[in-house]
Amino acid sequence: MVAMPAPDTSVLSRREAIVSALREIVPGEGVIANDVAMRPYESDGLTAYRQLPMVVVLPETTEQVSKILSYCYENSIKVVPRGAGTSLSGGALPLADGVLLGMGKFNKVLEIDYPNRAVVAQPGVTNLGITKAVEGSGFYYAPDPSSQIACTIGGNVAENSGGVHCLKYGLTTNNVLGVEMVLMTGEIVRFGGKHLDAEGYDFLSLIIGSEGLLGVVTEVTVRILKKPETARALLVGFPTSEAAGDCVAKIIGAGIIPGGMEMMDKPAIHAAEAFVHAGYPLDVEALLIVELDGPEAECNHLIESVSAIAKGCGAVTLRASTSEEERLKFWAGRKAAFPAVGRISPDYYCMDGTIPRAKLPLVLSRMRELSEKYGLLVANVFHAGDGNLHPLILYDANKEGELERAENFGSDILRLCVEVGGVLTGEHGVGVEKRDLMPSMFNKTDLDQQLRVKCAFDDKGLLNPGKVFPELHRCAEMGRMHVHGGKTAFPDLPRF
Repeated sequence: MVAMPAPDTSVLSRREAIVSALREIVPGEGVIANDVAMRPYESDGLTAYRQLPMVVVLPETTEQVSKILSYCYENSIKVVPRGAGTSLSGGALPLADGVLLGMGKFNKVLEIDYPNRAVVAQPGVTNLGITKAVEGSGFYYAPDPSSQIACTIGGNVAENSGGVHCLKYGLTTNNVLGVEMVLMTGEIVRFGGKHLDAEGYDFLSLIIGSEGLLGVVTEVTVRILKKPETARALLVGFPTSEAAGDCVAKIIGAGIIPGGMEMMDKPAIHAAEAFVHAGYPLDVEALLIVELDGPEAECNHLIESVSAIAKGCGAVTLRASTSEEERLKFWAGRKAAFPAVGRISPDYYCMDGTIPRAKLPLVLSRMRELSEKYGLLVANVFHAGDGNLHPLILYDANKEGELERAENFGSDILRLCVEVGGVLTGEHGVGVEKRDLMPSMFNKTDLDQQLRVKCAFDDKGLLNPGKVFPELHRCAEMGRMHVHGGKTAFPDLPRF
């Protein structure tokens, strides 16, 4: 019989001490330390990677968050913040030796201020929940990610989320007025407010899109907009994806800024239509959904202008919504594209990169070549108006080597985005998914400067470590940028 090694009692006692301390801060059922009960937190939307946290803590107040972070700072304990867990880049992937800080109980709308057109909400309120809170008075919150029914406003702040209407109304960064945030030391700070521009340095723009590396957001003030008088959508089919991409460029080139402009290729069209029955044409290679909004006369004029451009680009089908119900049906298929693709493939890898609009035909052509190279199909869904691509690479994780091929395929797509003048991400973030691709876009000097910003907020490097940056540096050693052995300090990620 082979003797099993004795458990490391020092590690066990440290974990027990941490769990006990957290239960003092968050009594009742606010601390989860059982492996089975922690299983729902082992992954976010990037399900290829999974890791149980050391412990999960679910605070209910800003004061509790402050005490948790202060305790972890004093004891050099890593912390991973988590919202609804819809991140597709592994931004909320736990650490085996870290505390998972779940913000799900921060789920209240605190104030609706119509005169200032602002809503103050806790970070656990869903994106759609903000619109639901104000739509009775004719207002709405503009950024609308496809996951808006589930994703939270705190997660939107972390990733700078967009959505189908971000072309005209902006990303999260254009619609957030202020945040309350707790630093790793436990200090509670506020940036911005209900006013348009805050005094001093623009820390708010730094916080939005920081992926949980700088602090934990505990309150968000967002801008709400009056619902447009009229909104109509065009459903336009094309014989090739290149023709659809050309139409996108010409619409923008004509000085027309649609409320939303989305593109789907044939695999995505067929999957969405089978799932939602939105009335999509099935004999086209690409589909554009173009929404125009504003006064009725303006909408009608723009519908005519866009229709003329589309016909000039070779559109083979063209249909304008004649009712609000029909407009929403057009969008229902696009909004359900991700789950719809899940019905035609055992697994899919949802990518996120951004390119100049004019490069769309070229990138689509190159992606087809990559699809043949890797032997994997890809369904494409785009925020076409702002060049944000969401290729869905279809694979079967049960077949040996397919996940690895899907990841390599995805990496080549992202490198292609950078090659044509784009960026690695539009709204999903870097997380662990694109972490090791950062040097393809930034040189060492760029990355070092970004890390110094991280270290200014988190001098011990305890908040969400292992995300975004391809090498793990200790903030205390940023002066000489030391890396152990000159190599990355990250172990291989736990795979599913």
